[in-house]
Amino acid sequence: MTQTAPDILRIAVAQLNPTVGDVAGNLAKAREARADAARQGADLVLFTELFLAGYPPEDLVLKPSFLKACEKAAEDFAKDTADGGPGVIIGTPLKRKSGTHNSIVFADGGKIVAERYKLDLPNYGEFDEKRVFQAGPELQGPVNFRGVRIGIPICEDIWGDIAVCETLAESGAEILLVPNGSPYYRAKIDVRHQVVIRQVIETGLPMIYANQLGGQDELIFDGASFAIGADKTLAFQMSQFEEAVDVATWKRKGDHWVCSEGPMSKIPDRDEADYRACMLGLRDYVNKNGFKNVVLGLSGGIDSAICAALAVDALGEERLRTVMMPYRYTSKDSLKDAEDCARALGCRYDIVPISEPVEGFRHALTQLFEGTQEGITEENLQSRARGTILMAISNKFGSMVVTTGNKSEMSVGYATLYGDMNGGFNPIKDLYKMQVYALSRWRNAHVPPGALGPSGEVIPKNIIDKAPSAELRENQTDQDSLPPYPVLDDILECLVENEMGVDDIVARGHDRATVTRVEHLLYIAEYKRRQAAPGVKITKKNFGRDRRYPITNRFRDRG
Repeated sequence: MTQTAPDILRIAVAQLNPTVGDVAGNLAKAREARADAARQGADLVLFTELFLAGYPPEDLVLKPSFLKACEKAAEDFAKDTADGGPGVIIGTPLKRKSGTHNSIVFADGGKIVAERYKLDLPNYGEFDEKRVFQAGPELQGPVNFRGVRIGIPICEDIWGDIAVCETLAESGAEILLVPNGSPYYRAKIDVRHQVVIRQVIETGLPMIYANQLGGQDELIFDGASFAIGADKTLAFQMSQFEEAVDVATWKRKGDHWVCSEGPMSKIPDRDEADYRACMLGLRDYVNKNGFKNVVLGLSGGIDSAICAALAVDALGEERLRTVMMPYRYTSKDSLKDAEDCARALGCRYDIVPISEPVEGFRHALTQLFEGTQEGITEENLQSRARGTILMAISNKFGSMVVTTGNKSEMSVGYATLYGDMNGGFNPIKDLYKMQVYALSRWRNAHVPPGALGPSGEVIPKNIIDKAPSAELRENQTDQDSLPPYPVLDDILECLVENEMGVDDIVARGHDRATVTRVEHLLYIAEYKRRQAAPGVKITKKNFGRDRRYPITNRFRDRG
């Protein structure tokens, strides 16, 4: 019998938040999504890249027992499709004679009807798939699903130079469905749209782009799944930073499939997207790692204030404890600002003075330090006393310490190892100082969707307006040691994000001595960054996954 090709195909995109390594939990989530899609009348459900494993699984795929668990989950899920409901396309690692592959299984009618393997393995920035996967041995053609020929490139297969999509089109594909694990960075949605439009132009086929949601260590997957029609227009757009199972209706018109109905969600602007990425990253890191609550040092400064706001928004006021740890240099303004911030957020606020531990350290070191000048060492004793207190609270109550250093400080080493760098996770690690100010103002004017915190001014205006200071000595401000933050941030963006040379940065109007000093500070602080807590990736060049400079490094750009 010849299978009659349908004229209508209802395709669900499951934009979900899996957990790496939780194969049973991810399978349960997939089953729930398929049931939801069935209720909406879907014929087919498209899941995201390596969904059953969670993405990225990194070296977990080198473990045979993990691979077996993933494959069994795929087989069990395939059996579910015997109920006559939607078919499924779901990502999983598969070990075959040709190697271990980043794969999808296509299941329908109670069995796996096809497997497809990723050909183009990314090996740049945050990706290092070539360490653990082998590329598919050859490009396999479209899958016939109930009379419709569906091409399934996997993520990088549409980004790179391998002509996967063109070959699928030449092999008779009618529509392209792409499972993705595409991490967030600022304005990434526009980049994805352009990548897909390029493939649509080259193939003449519509493309559905399904993207993962959720935080995985430093990486944030923002969802925002979408489709581009054969006419190169946006066919549908799913929400960003929110789980969803949305169905779009596709109708055959002549030789093409056209989306006649689908979601069209509004995409947040830049500040909202960055804030929600930080919030999602903190929430998932805490919850997926099993922490019941968090603690942070609330100093009365902008960085700890925005981290407190993020923690309350992500976890709720009852799961955050803030601690003010004053010393002789702590101003009355800082004490008031910290208390006002905690009160506005509704979270617990404790005061633990550090005079006794700091003076104890100083007394213990008196003989060793005799004849030396007071300076940074004595300042750092304050920071390390605070770090020890926070870690003691963490040990006693099981709270994760949220560390609060911004990217400007981490770039130039304006942070104390085993002091204010103590902590399990840093939600603002990839935000420059001026971006911290911008997001603080944004949060005072908006409550992001899904936030558990209150509306109104949650970061007191005085915190935003006053000159930033570590308050480790009398009348100290950050600008005693650093260029003004607008200047510093621009230089750092040139050096870090754009890898610009000193001459080019000077040509932008910056003082040469300042640029060379910032470059030097950036290089010599690498050893600190290697010991820093993980944190949310917001830019294209975060410290850790994206920028891997040697600690021992004598290069300096002298033109």
